[in-house]
Amino acid sequence: MRYRVLGGTGIQVSVHCLGTMMFGSVGNPDHDDCARIVHTALDRGINFVDTADMYSAGESEVIVGKALRGRRDDVVLATKVHFPMGEGPNRGGNSRRWIVRAVEDSLRRLGTDWIDLYQVHRPDHTTDVEETLGALTDLVRAGKIRAFGCSTFPAEEIVEAQHVAERRALGRFRTEQPPYSLLARGIESAVLPVCQRYGMGVLVWSPLASGFLSGRYRQGRAVDLTAGRPALTPARFDPALPGNAAKYAAVEELAALAEEIGCSLPELAVAFTVAHRAVTSAIIGPRTMAQLEGLLKGAALALDDAVLDRIDEIVPPGTNLYQPDGVWSPPVLTDPALRRRPPAERAAA
Repeated sequence: MRYRVLGGTGIQVSVHCLGTMMFGSVGNPDHDDCARIVHTALDRGINFVDTADMYSAGESEVIVGKALRGRRDDVVLATKVHFPMGEGPNRGGNSRRWIVRAVEDSLRRLGTDWIDLYQVHRPDHTTDVEETLGALTDLVRAGKIRAFGCSTFPAEEIVEAQHVAERRALGRFRTEQPPYSLLARGIESAVLPVCQRYGMGVLVWSPLASGFLSGRYRQGRAVDLTAGRPALTPARFDPALPGNAAKYAAVEELAALAEEIGCSLPELAVAFTVAHRAVTSAIIGPRTMAQLEGLLKGAALALDDAVLDRIDEIVPPGTNLYQPDGVWSPPVLTDPALRRRPPAERAAA
């Protein structure tokens, strides 16, 4: 396993990062089995583990904490804050009030005295970014976290946060965690160049496009829309819907390319993400040991220019054929009142 520097932090992290979203009630509820997955990943050279407080309502952090006992000093541990963690209007978001409370809860669940990378899981339009950066800066000074970053922020939000940090002499986001895959290349247009401009580390999530690049979903095959990920978002996987035709067609071409170069489709998918100059690590999120072994099998795969050119022909750079779950949408797109003048003011004369 190779290592790369995480942004400007000086921290060396493995090119594969173990994601633990599937640990706990939403994926694998067997704590001992999840611990074995963590230990196998560490034994194979992975030193970067990513979780979040909201994964299985905190259960994932508990599992990770138990699995890292006795090995904590060898691991770069990342977690996140933002999503609601209970009832009430102030048990989520990016306010100082919540961040200070949430980090203590994460430290307790993880059974550690510090978090290496604390990430803001999504933007929060109700909280001034200066408030968020100020709270995170204080946590670094208190020794509770070593560095902080953002996740799934649009390019303009990243730029604003960098400018605010400079103007107010606050710590800045050192990393960004965006979705990126063979089918979701939209971040190549602005997010990745912005991260390069500010020297930020990038750890990408969903390199298998929520399972679409696992090899299970192919053109001409029936899809069970009542089980697994298709049950959660059937419209995304239903081959009968016209909007999915381009995705299935691209998967067929990518699968043929993988077979031609002698690897599996998942191996091709993960190798593609870490070939980008801006990407530090790709998060692999196995639910089972077999899935981990399958993903690690392709760790040594390096795609040459000819293969990357073929991929560009199938899915052009900056193109999204697939929109990952949970991508943040600006309020101006979700609230009509923010983009419409009052009826009496809409006419030109």
